[in-house]
Amino acid sequence: MGRREEVECWLTDMDGVLVHENHALPGAAELLQQWEDSGTPYLVLTNNSIFTARDLSARLRASGLNVPEDRIWTSALATADFLKSQLPGGTAFVIGEAGITTALHEAGFIMTETNPDYVVVGETRNYSFDAITKAIRLIGNGARFIVTNPDATGPSKDGPMPATGAIAALITKATGMEPYVVGKPNPMMFRSALNKIGAHSENTAMIGDRMDTDIVAGIEAGLHTILVLTGISDQAEIQKYPFRPDEILGGVQELVRKDQVETEL
Repeated sequence: MGRREEVECWLTDMDGVLVHENHALPGAAELLQQWEDSGTPYLVLTNNSIFTARDLSARLRASGLNVPEDRIWTSALATADFLKSQLPGGTAFVIGEAGITTALHEAGFIMTETNPDYVVVGETRNYSFDAITKAIRLIGNGARFIVTNPDATGPSKDGPMPATGAIAALITKATGMEPYVVGKPNPMMFRSALNKIGAHSENTAMIGDRMDTDIVAGIEAGLHTILVLTGISDQAEIQKYPFRPDEILGGVQELVRKDQVETEL
């Protein structure tokens, strides 16, 4: 059990933990309901920066999961939060979708192609060669290079497709500049998530399905880490890494409390 009995706040990954290809995973709806009923602070985290929290809330609802939009923390929201703390009212040239552009607008940023403070690269299904060229030139002229998340590929029904990290690598190769990456496994995303729900690392747990993002970032942020095997990790994958999660569970259904039911009987 370790520190589980001390856990008062929860962070959980979305894909591979709560949902898989738009279907709720066993126990996910019950666990979310348990947190809501008990007033437990929690956030659902995702490195996906395409969608706004409102869009994701609607998509989760279609999967049978009730997650209010204020309980969703995306790499886009974390990026906007970080940039607002760095340079309030700054300017940015953005490659990305509504998730990141909306988040930056709401954080008070101005979108511009003229001498921006930042070039921000997020997830999009429509990377344009012109936009990438513009980003390379602006970074060459001194704009700071920010990336919402490091994922090199993303899933699709036909197989992997290039994602933010791959485009960032192209820009790095052309400019010689490494980006600052906000999303997992950078603990920055966890720190801003903890701040959003007023949580402390000592009494917060992170549930994830990836050793290389969720678990390593959780360990580095000082959280109680729980790996579930409903996503991409299996026992062989776990053995590859020099670190271990605090707990390994088959799925989130193992976190649904049965004691309440038993005591009522």
